[in-house]
Amino acid sequence: MTTVELGLRRVYGAYPTGVTAVAGLVGGRPVGIAASSFVPVSLTPPLVSVCVAHTSTTWPLLRDLPRIGISVLGAHQERIGRQLGARTGDRFSGVAWRSTADGCVFIEGAAAWFDCAIEQQIPSGDHDIVVFRVHDLDACADVAPLVFHASRFRRLT
Repeated sequence: MTTVELGLRRVYGAYPTGVTAVAGLVGGRPVGIAASSFVPVSLTPPLVSVCVAHTSTTWPLLRDLPRIGISVLGAHQERIGRQLGARTGDRFSGVAWRSTADGCVFIEGAAAWFDCAIEQQIPSGDHDIVVFRVHDLDACADVAPLVFHASRFRRLT
């Protein structure tokens, strides 16, 4: 990494974000990634977005699915965030999840979930900005979110 890239990583890390699981069924099995770049975009129409690195080997498996689930991980789900962010291994090993008839995969016990379809993908630098249309959603008010800040998982207190 260049000096500028290292500086950007450090400064970007000063901004806390939530941690999401972006997942769907591929061949009847859950496939997903962790994304800390989740952003609400619009109320009308209902849109949210995440950024996905061009180097992701998992995103190509997800991007053509008719529906994708986004789960906002709870503070108690740090292990799941780490697993979904790993480059190797079974990301769903030991993870409780459920799916919809449309193929969305949601993490059980998450703080919130969104049933989505891809609205558009916008190439931007070394990532794609993926905009999703929300078809259904819910939240558990008593589940605190997992937070990513300064390259570490944290909890709100």
